[in-house]
This record gives sequence, structure tokens and C-alpha cells, in this order.
Amino acid sequence: MRSPLTPASLRYVDQVARSGSIQKAGKELNVAASAVDRQILLMEQDLGVELFERVPRGMRLTAAGDALVTLARRWRADERRVVAEIKQLQGIDQGHVRIAAMDSHVNGFLPDFVERLAAEQPRITLDIEIATPDDAVSALLSGEVDVAAIFNLTPRRDVHVLWSAELPLGCVVAPTHPLAEEKEANLQRAVAHPIALQSRALVIRRYLEAHYGWLFNEPNKAVVTNSLQLVKKLACGGHYLAFTSELDAAPELISGELVFLPIRDKGAEPQTVSVAIDSRKPISRIGRIVAKALEDEIGGCLDKVRNMPGQQVMSARP
Repeated sequence: MRSPLTPASLRYVDQVARSGSIQKAGKELNVAASAVDRQILLMEQDLGVELFERVPRGMRLTAAGDALVTLARRWRADERRVVAEIKQLQGIDQGHVRIAAMDSHVNGFLPDFVERLAAEQPRITLDIEIATPDDAVSALLSGEVDVAAIFNLTPRRDVHVLWSAELPLGCVVAPTHPLAEEKEANLQRAVAHPIALQSRALVIRRYLEAHYGWLFNEPNKAVVTNSLQLVKKLACGGHYLAFTSELDAAPELISGELVFLPIRDKGAEPQTVSVAIDSRKPISRIGRIVAKALEDEIGGCLDKVRNMPGQQVMSARP
């Protein structure tokens, strides 16, 4: 996207930070590397500080450079918002929205969301970054994304939650698993069976460790992996169970490959999924359209799972 309102110097600094070198930045910007280098040297001269450390493998941001890159990205975010507002004044719902989502969303509701938005709003384009919850919040607050779908979002003043749904703690098993006929499960019974367990790289593992550390006293019964897809595949095989949410396992629950059993232990706390924005700045009309479509897709996915025969009905709508 062209940036008619963002100074070239800021765009150049931002691209060098992203690319790690002046030569790569020049190729990305389609300008001569010498022009990029000249702009950076002029800015360093005007500001009286170095923006980058010149290291053998490229360019590394200094603290001053990092502050300038933050400014550049906020400027570009504001530019996109203003351009979208101008289009809206012309009666056109057109613009670009950047989204942060979780890895487990990739094989869940996210493809349907993209297809639906493309059909309903063909003039709106998307960038989708897959991130951890912490990284998604950081991207939201730095202006790198406009909207984020985040698991277990901790309340904070600078993040505004537009929509949220609870995700009860549960486990998934294949229809042939010994627990499959149960309407619910408890943790003591669940851990009597082999478990496909997520590694600490995934949200659910950190959640379980924080609330139910005793689950990990018998690691010989578990296969540990950082792949949610492998966890679900192992559960589908019938030998293992897996702790996860209805949203993470939605495709397999809808297809009948897996059955979800809510955990009914006293004190079992639900996780959450939230659609959020930066509370410190207004969201554009285009951003609201995308956020609402994201809410509807997640809520609709959960409703579909929960209204499957044999599943407990629990509306995902706030």
C-alpha cells in the first residue's frame, strides 16, 4: 500500500528495522539502497543520535531507533484510518485491517471468516498475524494490528474488549474412547488415561499448570508436543485424550471425529476468547466491520459446536 501521508524518512527507518539491512529495505521499498542510507544518515544528523548499530550482519535498532519505529508504525496506522474514513465519506466501505489471531484459529474458524468477509466486503483487505496472547497484545498496543482475537486476555486499561466468550475447561476424546459415553468428566478420571499434552509454548498448558499442577506428576502417561494439530490427531486415534477447548477442536467436533467432555471439578475455571482493540485510539468504521464479522464467526462457530447432538447447549453470545 502506498503511504501518501507518512514521511519517506519514517517509512525507510521502519523498513530497515523490519528487513535488517539497508539493501533488503531498498528492494522492499523499490528505491535505491543509497537513498535509504542517505535518509537514515540525515535523520541521525538532525536528531543527534544513532538510530541503528551497524553490525556485520546488518542493522540493529538502538533505543532511539526503536522509539522512532514506534512513531512510524503509529503514524502509518493513523494514515490507514484516515484514508478509510475518507473512503467512507465517499460512501465506500473500503480499507485495510490488520488482525492478530491465535495459532489454533488457523485450522478452525479463521478460513471461514476470511471467505465470508471477502464475499460480504470485497473492498476490505486483511493482514493476519498469528501470535501468542502476549505478542497479540503487544502488537495491538504498538499499532502493528488493529483488532485481535486473544485467549485468556488479562483486563487492562489500554485494551478494550469488544466481545468475549467463556470456553469451559474440558477434554476431547474419540467416539471409541472409554470416556466417550460420559456427559462430563473429572480430572481424576481423565488422568487415568494416556494424555496428548500441549507443551508450554501453548496457552492451555500454561493454564493447566497454573491451576492444576498435580496433573503433571505422572509424565510417563503423556505425549508432549507444541503442535495442537498433533494433539488433536492423537485424540482422534482413540488412545489418547486431550485437554482443550470447544473452539480449538471445533472442526473435529463438528465432523464427529471428537467428543467434548466438560470438566466438572469444583473450581474448574473457564478460559476466555476475546475480540479486542487498543482503547487509547478510536477504531475506524472498517475496523468495526471486521471486528463484528470476527465476533460473529467465533460466536457462530461455538454455537454450532454446542448445538451438535449430544453436546451441552451453551450459547456463545454475550
